[in-house]
Amino acid sequence: MRVLVVNHVSLDGVLQSPGRADEDTRDGFRHGGWAEQDNDPAMRAAMGERMGQDFSWLFGRRSYDDMLTHWNRVGGPFKDGLNQTRKYVASSTPDAELPWPNSTLLSGDIPAKVAALREQPGGNLVIMGSGQLIRSLLPHGLVDELLLMIHPLVLGSGHRLFGPDDEAHRMRLVACTPTATGVLMATYQPNQLA
Repeated sequence: MRVLVVNHVSLDGVLQSPGRADEDTRDGFRHGGWAEQDNDPAMRAAMGERMGQDFSWLFGRRSYDDMLTHWNRVGGPFKDGLNQTRKYVASSTPDAELPWPNSTLLSGDIPAKVAALREQPGGNLVIMGSGQLIRSLLPHGLVDELLLMIHPLVLGSGHRLFGPDDEAHRMRLVACTPTATGVLMATYQPNQLA
């Protein structure tokens, strides 16, 4: 299995609360829903292509709780897709309850657990949101590709995909496509540092 990251980020690297105003208001974040006006069919197609026919979700606990709670309340086809798809959830709480169907808890040494999942046959492990999880996997070479939808917007505040204490990770650009709404869909694969 390959680990693929699919995330919306602002020009200044913010990934907090792209979809809705109430999605993630930690630390007084007031720009929730910032990615909505830039939606474009090309982005949905690129996301679907990364997921493929046979994929599983890999979430951090916060992203899992928010996404599943929201879509199970709202309903629609995305709700069914989320519930029917296998979900692996990284949590620092070893007895965390996972209320949604097809959910498996990963606790303890998360990089080791994800490394074991990568050895299994099957489709991709797709991460959305989950910045802390992504940052924990990169130093171990456990992220195979990042599809970043870079929005033409500077937010100035909010939780960023990569923080100031992260290690250096060189990336190789393998594809870059602009959308009609000005979003750059940039696909990166991690390289070893030279």
